[in-house]
Amino acid sequence: MNILKRLASVCMMAILPLMAGNALAGDAMTTEKAAVQTFYDLLSNPGSAAATKSFSANTADNWESIGNYSGKNKSKGAFLGQMGFFAKLMPDLNWKVEEMIQSGNRVVVRGRASGTPKGPLFGVDGKGKSFEIMTIDIHTVANGKIVSTYHIEDWAGALGQLKGK
Repeated sequence: MNILKRLASVCMMAILPLMAGNALAGDAMTTEKAAVQTFYDLLSNPGSAAATKSFSANTADNWESIGNYSGKNKSKGAFLGQMGFFAKLMPDLNWKVEEMIQSGNRVVVRGRASGTPKGPLFGVDGKGKSFEIMTIDIHTVANGKIVSTYHIEDWAGALGQLKGK
């Protein structure tokens, strides 16, 4: 019986560090997903000082928004400027996270963006019409902060909806 107790004790000593490691990995994943969520909080509240502050605190100073292969990526400052413009153009802008998946330091988000522009959006005056589109983003997180975001939005679909097509 004493041997069984010792064997059980040894097994527990071997398993506990693994369990703790998984818990720590889970904590890191939760922290990284929380950092990424601040991006969507800002998109849904582009005129909010609190959302801007939270996004800024959860992104690296050299964060980049990468929307195409032109090499002309947006800096954090340029992105925040765009959000200020969107706040005026689409006060009801909503960017809902439909799904968030993490693998290592990458967080992939499938989102749903909707809004009603108060004026022309990319040259199209929807005259009060709304749009709803799918978005896909890939965020890279390092040291608890988002360092880059690759993104694609169905803006062509939004313009089609605004045109009534």
